[in-house]
Amino acid sequence: MSYDIHIGSLIEKRLKDRGCSVTWLAKKINCERTNIYGIFKRDTIDVKRLYEISEALEYDFFEVVRDAMRKEQ
Repeated sequence: MSYDIHIGSLIEKRLKDRGCSVTWLAKKINCERTNIYGIFKRDTIDVKRLYEISEALEYDFFEVVRDAMRKEQ
């Protein structure tokens, strides 16, 4: 089953909406800045990493994923 969601794009949008930089997010989740650009391109993400990003950006990405999955059922 394929879900109509691109998590990387959602993370990038939230980051921009908050006015935060890629460098800021990289520091918050303890990774390299280049890894953040890689995350933006991904349609899937590790749960632990998604949790770290959700905490840093103060946004429940899990709720977005849940909603998308429910719509597909």
